[in-house]
Amino acid sequence: MQSGLRRGLRLLFPPQCISCGGAVTEEFGLCPDCWRETGFIRGLACDKCGTPLPGDADDRAEFCDDCLTIARPWDRGRAALVYRDTGRRLVLALKHGDRLELARPMAGWLAAAAAPILQAGMLVAPIPLHWRRFLKRRFNQSALLSGALARLAGLDHCPDLLHRIRATPSQEGRGRQERFENMAEAIRVNPARAKALAGRSVLIVDDVMTSGATFAAAADALRAAGASSVSIVALARVAKDG
Repeated sequence: MQSGLRRGLRLLFPPQCISCGGAVTEEFGLCPDCWRETGFIRGLACDKCGTPLPGDADDRAEFCDDCLTIARPWDRGRAALVYRDTGRRLVLALKHGDRLELARPMAGWLAAAAAPILQAGMLVAPIPLHWRRFLKRRFNQSALLSGALARLAGLDHCPDLLHRIRATPSQEGRGRQERFENMAEAIRVNPARAKALAGRSVLIVDDVMTSGATFAAAADALRAAGASSVSIVALARVAKDG
């Protein structure tokens, strides 16, 4: 009976592309045109930040120019897509357009991207919002993504593992050095979660990575609090060729 009801609902409300609203075969999917324009990162990618690299993927870790010159306080990293075109529009729709349903398909993209760096027993946590921004936005998009990713991967999720203790100004329009200075010591481990963190591998989740300053602040705090290793995954990576 329930399957019949679902078929009836699909006839009345056929699945639509999450980007353009066009017809698709499955719920929460992209039509072929939007899929091509979403910029999923496939093949060779930087093992620290996930940015796409030229060449064929193999078992060796490769690094982009930035990660060869900037000290990254985390171990490994990945990103699901490049922050441009349809991918950028979808990220902004989740972040500023209250399209919370997008967290479901995005978590699948994150899980696929993060698969090479996931570890058994990993603790998954989002980049935190300052409480003032949280009250204004009413949700943390990174926490929605991290929670859905943790469920898919069968890992523990700790949405309040990290606190943003300082209301940092927007990173938009800032250079690399300014971004790192803006985020310096802005994130701390929640004291109530310190015991749960000790000796654990942690995966930090965020919606967009640009310079890596926010991830670095979070990774520094986690290592200082006793994490055994820290990895990162971003839904979208701002790439130089983007």
